[in-house]
Amino acid sequence: MMTTPPGAVLVLGGARSGKSRFAEGLARQSGLDHHYLATGQAYDDEMRDRIARHKHERAGDGWTTHEEPVDLIGCLRSVDDPGRVILVDCLTLWVSNLMMAEADIDAASRALADYLPQAMGRIILVSNEVGLGIVPENAMARAFRDHAGRLHQMAAAKAAEVYFIAAGLPLKMKG
Repeated sequence: MMTTPPGAVLVLGGARSGKSRFAEGLARQSGLDHHYLATGQAYDDEMRDRIARHKHERAGDGWTTHEEPVDLIGCLRSVDDPGRVILVDCLTLWVSNLMMAEADIDAASRALADYLPQAMGRIILVSNEVGLGIVPENAMARAFRDHAGRLHQMAAAKAAEVYFIAAGLPLKMKG
């Protein structure tokens, strides 16, 4: 069993970069009771298949799954415990859900960042880095990119460790 350092972990990367696999490995190595907080919603068949595949991959592997698309902080508070590691996958889906709900995304992002140092257990946040490409052509996509970028900055400032994953390889950026 690995000794788990205190504090939250932020794992960023592009689509299919290996960030979820890396984060799951961190959770397993912690030696803590591992919980998976999924933010995705099944709006179409592709997403339903993706969610089912992820659930199947974690089945029998000691994961307790919680599904919460919008009230991430409320769910974290209800699950948080010193003997647990909570993997949140993923923050960019959460931002999308908040946008669809017309929620105050900046306030929700600040609340999440403010919660991280108070957490009793280990929290691992997974998110897609969306700011490395071209400027999106439509206002909604630009707003999404901007919200995600601000959230990542706030979370990284409060996280004990930050990793960037590319081609399945982690680059430790903080901690």
